[in-house]
Amino acid sequence: MVQQKFPNVHCIANKENVGFSSANNQAIALSDARYILLLNPDTVVEEDTFDKVVTFMDAHPEGGGLGVRMVDGKGRFLPESKRGLPTPMVAFYKIFGLSKIFPKSKRFGRYHLGYLSEFETNEVDVLSGAFMLMRKETLEKVGVLDETFFMYGEDIDLSYRIQLGGYKNYYFPETKIIHYKGESTKKSSVNYVFIFYRAMIIFAKKHFSQNNAKLFSFAIHLAIYLRASLSIVRRFIERISFPTVDLILSLSGLYLLAERWKIKDIEFPDIAWHWLIPSYAVIWMLSSLVFGIYDKGSRHRLIFKSVFFGTIVILTVYALFPKEWQFSRLYILLGSLLYILSYFVIRFLFELFFKGHLGLSKLPKKRFAIIGGADEFLRIKLLLENTYPQIDSIFGISNGLKFDGSIGDLHQLNEIVSIHHINEIIFSAKSLSSSEIIHWMTQTSGQDLEFKIAQPDASFLIGSNSIDRAGELYVLNFNSLSHPENKRAKRLIDVTFALLFLVGSPILIWFFSNKKQFLKNAGLVFLGRKTFVGYTDSEALSKSSQKQSLIGPFEHLQLSNKEDRERFFLIYSRDYTPLFDIRSILRNFRLLDRN
Repeated sequence: MVQQKFPNVHCIANKENVGFSSANNQAIALSDARYILLLNPDTVVEEDTFDKVVTFMDAHPEGGGLGVRMVDGKGRFLPESKRGLPTPMVAFYKIFGLSKIFPKSKRFGRYHLGYLSEFETNEVDVLSGAFMLMRKETLEKVGVLDETFFMYGEDIDLSYRIQLGGYKNYYFPETKIIHYKGESTKKSSVNYVFIFYRAMIIFAKKHFSQNNAKLFSFAIHLAIYLRASLSIVRRFIERISFPTVDLILSLSGLYLLAERWKIKDIEFPDIAWHWLIPSYAVIWMLSSLVFGIYDKGSRHRLIFKSVFFGTIVILTVYALFPKEWQFSRLYILLGSLLYILSYFVIRFLFELFFKGHLGLSKLPKKRFAIIGGADEFLRIKLLLENTYPQIDSIFGISNGLKFDGSIGDLHQLNEIVSIHHINEIIFSAKSLSSSEIIHWMTQTSGQDLEFKIAQPDASFLIGSNSIDRAGELYVLNFNSLSHPENKRAKRLIDVTFALLFLVGSPILIWFFSNKKQFLKNAGLVFLGRKTFVGYTDSEALSKSSQKQSLIGPFEHLQLSNKEDRERFFLIYSRDYTPLFDIRSILRNFRLLDRN
């Protein structure tokens, strides 16, 4: 796409991920410019950013590298815009939280140089690789990025070598950029902890004395295992807490219910007490997992669907039991109601004791303000109404001529936010410059606001509000198949049918000419290597993240034209429901022995 739409750009298309340092060095080697700029893809720069930084560097020939003032997706200053050299003591203060407790201290706050103003130009030790401007002659003297660093740490190493080469590094706040940060740099992730601190160890071994490097390495390893262990434990507890509590509470309820049956002189067989009753609770819990009950932001009404599905499974299996195991269908139905009741009781108590309010958590109601012209206001408003389910109100703010739906001018933004209790602002990139957007983000960043930027003619809005999460994505539903609940449903269908085909293979293989391939396909689907229904064209498959499939969703139409097949694959992805797959498998059953 880049090569087609921007033929004047030299596009380097690596076949594999060679790492941040190596990839940037590929481009640096091809450049013959006076300056080299490392710039992250998850950034937005002002229109005059490059003019300002080049002018400053031209006026300061002693400068070898330069960084700018960076803000996150909520307009808040990012302290990594200016950093000190991570010596063993500086790293110690950072790892054990002293730098956070005393950010303005010249002793403890050296990691982020908190004692230097974020609004004043200063000489610093370390620049951020998200925006790192360097002289070409400096790199020719001190060397390019060290490819020993795969990701993280390479900017610290190069900044230090620039200083060793006799040049200065400058923090230049006269221009600003937004640095959103993506999933790969989530600072709360275990992956980040391991990769970042291991990079620090490489740096220490390279530049510090042997004794200091050993001390530094010990402290870093201690920090790695401490933070990683805490992160793993926290995430594990977060993931299993609700399913575990649901299982325990529902199991307790089932046993209490069984005791009530016992009072009525209805005896349950031993196998019911030891195996059947626990299995009912497990099936309802697993059904909840399949339906996405425990996914972040899931809708509470899904509990009714999941329990209904689980109950059907239990009653179906129950009907196959010997008579002595069949103690009561009414017990199962009452148990399903108990599971639903316990689900809501647990959530009510959680909200009350941990969040301080009575009720169930839900998506917050948004009060949007759209800043731009009349046409963009209507386009973005329609996009929001089609993508975000909990909208309180949508207001327009003009940056010029007023229009129907606008409640004021851009210069009244702070007053509008306060009066109308706005909690999310969306900037139209067609109506405002990047400089204006960043300016107003930083001007209102002290309030509890979220921000998005809408690009012209784009069908999505995106913006990360924190360095710890990627943020919300407002996008029209072009790929229903990518939703977690549909992925799980698709996998459940694959496993169920694969199991049925394998169990019934002594009879079913006689329907196929290639009997061995039919069995192999069923096994590969069961193991998750293939899927029954999906993309069958090798070209379409290479453009998607889907597994190789045995049949297409519209196989019965016998589409010979490639464009027609791609159009129908798009429909399949956009409008996917589990019935698509079930119908396709039953309709094209005789094609399941394909290679």
